[in-house]
Amino acid sequence: MRRLIMWDIDYTLLRGGGVASVAWRTAFTELTGVAWRESPVFGGRTDMDICAEVFATHGVTDCTPEKFFPRYVAEVHRTQHLFAEQGELMPGVREVLDRLGEDPDVVQTLVTGNVGEVAAAKVAAFGLTAAFDAEVGGYGTDDSVRATLVRRSLERAGAKYGEPFQPVVIGDTEHDVTAALANGAFAVAVATGATKMADLALAGAHAVLPDLSDVDAVVDILLADAWPLGAVLAK
Repeated sequence: MRRLIMWDIDYTLLRGGGVASVAWRTAFTELTGVAWRESPVFGGRTDMDICAEVFATHGVTDCTPEKFFPRYVAEVHRTQHLFAEQGELMPGVREVLDRLGEDPDVVQTLVTGNVGEVAAAKVAAFGLTAAFDAEVGGYGTDDSVRATLVRRSLERAGAKYGEPFQPVVIGDTEHDVTAALANGAFAVAVATGATKMADLALAGAHAVLPDLSDVDAVVDILLADAWPLGAVLAK
């Protein structure tokens, strides 16, 4: 069975330098006329979920995600060049993607809380677009619940390729781990975000990595036939 490796973006593949969060605030204030008062926690959440919280926090009742997201996407596109200027790739990312891309039994895609167009802008800024089959990804407009994004990606991959896949999810938060486990996927966690390795292991990750810099070890884990629950690769 071929393997579908589903990558989170923020703090797993790259750090965006705050560009998307600034675009979010700008789009919100311009669209609603309401001054920005409080920022939500973005990590590991879907844009649908975040949108609902932002509207509720600011008392906005006459706007919907369908109205907000196009304005947000336009603002991201306007400032897209800043991703590479203010952000950076996480260690080992390009090398791991290249190695996996050489394996005909692997399809790589994105499962991210980002709106699809924003996800595309982020990976394009770092020249990563060709590494992923974005058509079979799961995105923040698919559902507010992250586990549903994994399921949608598996469904899209099955429909496109006409075969089932062994799912692997890699991300930097407990939300990525629990979404993977809810779909019977191998859960690989990387501690390049705000979540500690111990907390990622406690969430149930099959493997926890400090980062992706040990390319051989990372590829071996992502392509392993089976992993013992809670395995931790420490530097």
